[in-house]
Amino acid sequence: MTSPLSHPTADGRWTPRLWGTLLVLCAAMFLDALDVSMVGVALPSIGADLDLSTSTLQWIVSGYILGYGGLLLLGGRTADLLGRRQVFLVALGVFALASLLGGLVDSGPLLIASRFIKGLSAAFTAPAGLSIITTTFPEGPLRNRALAIYTTCAATGFSMGLVLSGLLTEASWRLTMLLPAPIALIALVAGLKLLPRSTREKNHNGYDIPGAVLGTASMLLLVFTVVQAPEVGWASARTLLSFLAVAVLLTAFVRVERRSAGPLIRLGVLRSGNQVRAQLGALAFFGSYVGFQFLTTLYMQSLLGWSALHTALAFLPAGALVALSSTMVGPIVDRFGTQRLIAVGFALMVLGYALFLRVDLDPVYAVAVLPSMLLIGAACALVFPSLNIQATNGVEDHEQGMVSGLLNTSVQVGGAIFLAVVTAVVTAGAPDRPTPQAVLDSYRPGFMVVAGVAVAGLLITLTGLRGKRRAQQSMVVVKSPVRETEQDRVPVRD
Repeated sequence: MTSPLSHPTADGRWTPRLWGTLLVLCAAMFLDALDVSMVGVALPSIGADLDLSTSTLQWIVSGYILGYGGLLLLGGRTADLLGRRQVFLVALGVFALASLLGGLVDSGPLLIASRFIKGLSAAFTAPAGLSIITTTFPEGPLRNRALAIYTTCAATGFSMGLVLSGLLTEASWRLTMLLPAPIALIALVAGLKLLPRSTREKNHNGYDIPGAVLGTASMLLLVFTVVQAPEVGWASARTLLSFLAVAVLLTAFVRVERRSAGPLIRLGVLRSGNQVRAQLGALAFFGSYVGFQFLTTLYMQSLLGWSALHTALAFLPAGALVALSSTMVGPIVDRFGTQRLIAVGFALMVLGYALFLRVDLDPVYAVAVLPSMLLIGAACALVFPSLNIQATNGVEDHEQGMVSGLLNTSVQVGGAIFLAVVTAVVTAGAPDRPTPQAVLDSYRPGFMVVAGVAVAGLLITLTGLRGKRRAQQSMVVVKSPVRETEQDRVPVRD
């Protein structure tokens, strides 16, 4: 149950309080993306100031990913059981405190710990925030519009984080850690006033403690193994044993969930083809983009000698295109449906990645780089909101947190897995004599992997369109003995 004051009016108009609710939730999503993108540019300064090794610096990034990706399943179901508003606000407060801690510490281990805590808190705010939207806005045009705005904030935060990090790091890397704190506190105060109250789920058949332990442990170990694999070796005994342990934990998790009266994840939701395609699409979408952004950053800074700010500005058109399209995506989804938009988006993404393979050591930005950025920006504007809409449509309110956690887990795990794969491919092809041209040639297989992942996402989406077409063709129109009238025809809904 949510407050009626926070629902749209009968004619579909949004009240000021409803807009305020959405802005609070968007602020949390904005902060999650902002925090991820800002820290990368600041790493060299952090390492120099705190005297940290490269492997330690990696954990400033990986610590956040570990907490975020490992606990999303638990965060989503906790929001359903304990109340979405309560979980969101508590986690947002923890995020603000961890941001403050991260900007004040003077040792590597404390900084890594603060990053892990921030990731952990984001694992609760992300699914709770998404499920608040899906339970406040009714399924259809109103929800589609809200989700389009909400997901746009993630891309805007990521893009602004790249630019802000370049500016703030010039003064102090600590500012990149501290900036989210006051924004989170403002959102927390506003959320206390604006967010709709939600009741705890009462008839949930108990808490799935074994499932929570096994699910969290398997996701933590999976993310940890993938993050560490490029450094210790994919074929090393440690990596292989870790993957074996992940398989054992996941098998045990599935068995527990099948028998549990109140499972952490109701496996029945995965019987829906649309749900499975949304989860796999999220894996491919974010995995391909993270790999592309990683390689492109190396290309621009290491080979072309561009500054961090110059590199951030090169990515800015993609983020700007997503931000400008926020109010237009909802009506487009209403007209064409999520499957078609996801397919078009993946096609644009594949084209953007393919065009980027033309780059050389003396590129003309407007010719060699900008077209790819615009195509990828358009793809993100279409794909990300559509995936969120597709995953949450047709799901009961009491399971919205669970599905939101599952979708965010797919996003984070996809990013971690495919970034590690791309890194391994590039490392394996590293030249003995690292001339600029040889290094660029070693990047190309990585870009091809990125494009291949996007192609896989496109093919997965097309299976849904093909299935829908077959279903439409198989519909039988029953005719009466008299002449068929307009009312006799069976309407086909796309």
